[in-house]
Amino acid sequence: MALWKNDEEMFALMKETLYTPVVGDILDQMGYKHQFLPAEIRPLAALAPVQAYIKEGGEDNRLKLAGFACTILENDVFEEPKKPFGYLTEALDQLKPNEIYVATGAHNSALWGELLTTTAKVRGAAGAVLDGYTRDTPQVIGLNFPVFARACWAQDSSVRTYVCDYRCTIEIGQVTIGDGDVVFGDVDGVLVIPREIHEQVLEKAFVKAAGEKTVRAAIENGMTATEAFAKYGIL
Repeated sequence: MALWKNDEEMFALMKETLYTPVVGDILDQMGYKHQFLPAEIRPLAALAPVQAYIKEGGEDNRLKLAGFACTILENDVFEEPKKPFGYLTEALDQLKPNEIYVATGAHNSALWGELLTTTAKVRGAAGAVLDGYTRDTPQVIGLNFPVFARACWAQDSSVRTYVCDYRCTIEIGQVTIGDGDVVFGDVDGVLVIPREIHEQVLEKAFVKAAGEKTVRAAIENGMTATEAFAKYGIL
């Protein structure tokens, strides 16, 4: 029986209790061994000096994200296109609460910035994952919204990048991502859970996370790692 009543509770529990290593382990055990995005995709808040750009106090929402993928396909262009930015604004305007903007396909410019962050946040989106670059770093960090990217780079997208489709199947690194798959990210990386198995994966992950806390406590109380791993079924 699920530990959550709705999607909001599910994603809140994921961010509160889980971490990508334990979810990744469950995916491996279930035969899904290629679900992590490339290691270079990190939280923006881990790439930049956060303290310089945000006021102290309040909950920090920038280092963890969980939500349903809203997939975006882009491509590089080499002059100003007939339709500037392609379908970028249309893709942004149809974002729903609990969705994560996941974009790939263009690598000659920044794929994200201040105005996109503002739009996504107002729409109730849960974050952004870019297989590429983000810019307007001080402003984006100040909006306290989870943005994961490869690096910061200010080069503009208007004459270099075109959103050619959205809510379509995309690939990032070794992962095929369908619209509506579950995306989970923290400082150790970003992984994708196929939507058709996400409840099963998460239920197992909550059990594993609780078990690892038990093992840690046993070791801290004097049990050897060999004894603890054997007793609690880690090996």
